[in-house]
Amino acid sequence: MRVAWIGLGAMGWPMAKNLKKAGHEVLVYNRTEAKAKAHADAFGTRAVPLEAVADAEAIFSCLPTSDEVAGVVEALLPRLREGTLWIDCTSGEPEKSRAIAARLSEKGVVFLDAPVSGGVAGAEAGTLAIMVGGDEAAFERARPLLAALGRRVVRVGPVGAGHAVKAVNNTLLAVNLWAAAEGLVALAKAGVPAGVALEVINASSGRSFATMELIPDRVLDRSFPLTFKLGLLAKDVRIGGRVVEDQGVVSPVFHLARELYQAAARELGEDADHVEVVRMVERWAGEAIR
Repeated sequence: MRVAWIGLGAMGWPMAKNLKKAGHEVLVYNRTEAKAKAHADAFGTRAVPLEAVADAEAIFSCLPTSDEVAGVVEALLPRLREGTLWIDCTSGEPEKSRAIAARLSEKGVVFLDAPVSGGVAGAEAGTLAIMVGGDEAAFERARPLLAALGRRVVRVGPVGAGHAVKAVNNTLLAVNLWAAAEGLVALAKAGVPAGVALEVINASSGRSFATMELIPDRVLDRSFPLTFKLGLLAKDVRIGGRVVEDQGVVSPVFHLARELYQAAARELGEDADHVEVVRMVERWAGEAIR
């Protein structure tokens, strides 16, 4: 199948590669043309100008926000053909995805929101979890393409549902990370080494991805590698807060997480890695997790 990929960031770069590896003809577009050409040189994809994306049977977008997706849609709309499938892997906003889907439907283009989880390592390995919102028939059309990108591909509901699930998932990540940092800093001040505390916590009911993966692999050795920007997580937490508010759910934890991560993005910078929020907790307490 001829597939187009828009957005060659940290996640889009390996995901487009995996579509090519699966045997598809892959057109790649990136705002920075040199990056698209580098991808083509490395993996045998074809770098194209934006207007050529409309020649594909399926179009993937993987951009920072839904607003950028909407902008690309408007630019391509006059050229899009009826029957094209648009799959948006952006961590976007449910209500904006529904508006994008309605706009594309004017040209007979079918839209799926399909955000992913699993980080850069999962994108490289093709083992992402993909949560898809959209029509059942469109999902079945997209399934063979998505299978090249992820190990678990689940239709979670209508258009917008994929982005809603992703926002809630990432808010839970944010809450667990911050809570784990507070608890481990307190234990460190009480004389309990982090490694010892984590050994117990990770065999008990308080374990989470933060305690099992992020803190052992990135905090204890003080490496804090850049894998997922804090500004993007803060954006996802903001969307997660809107999801629960739109459903009339009283959500003090989500509300506080939104405030904390907005403050962290301001203090540490949006380009910091998301795990660096641990540094803020440590600084406030005057104690490091070791």
